[in-house]
Amino acid sequence: MSIASSRSYHHGDLRAELLRRAESLLRRSGVDGLSLRQLARDTGVSHAAPSRHFRDKQALLDALAAAGFERLGTSFEQAADNGTLLERITAVAREYLRFAIDNPELLAVMFARKQRQTPDIQAAVAQALAMPIAMITDGQEQGEVVAGDARRICLSAMAALQGLATFVGSGFVAAEDADGLFEETVTHMLDGLRPRR
Repeated sequence: MSIASSRSYHHGDLRAELLRRAESLLRRSGVDGLSLRQLARDTGVSHAAPSRHFRDKQALLDALAAAGFERLGTSFEQAADNGTLLERITAVAREYLRFAIDNPELLAVMFARKQRQTPDIQAAVAQALAMPIAMITDGQEQGEVVAGDARRICLSAMAALQGLATFVGSGFVAAEDADGLFEETVTHMLDGLRPRR
């Protein structure tokens, strides 16, 4: 192993560095271009080093998915820090849309059907959804949000935002129109969340 490789390997947290590099490689080359061998080259470690942390490519993809959900959950918590319920819901919705538009390759991995439901992924998904579900539950208790299963309501709202992100990311909707459509989508979403009189 070269001095450079040795230095890379012993920087403190090889697994975190491999995940960071894997996400960068995912952005450049997509899932098909992601390999443990290429990841080892990019990180400057022996070709066997990544397999100490990820037994195969699917394990790496699972770890990327879990890390993506963890990041999304953290951004939700920061976005929903203060304001009225509607302001907090809007902030979380805007954060989800930003994340989806900025990270389309990672989002595809996060929601891939091949993704195994590992305990790490399940915990990361639960953490990511905790804040939006709590906001919906609080809104229901205050009479500001329609009754129903808070998790299902949360997933319905995320699906609408994911659709908008896909439209923007694919060029179906021009980037300059994204803000206007976001406001309309959130308005419709909030109208749908209000209790029926």
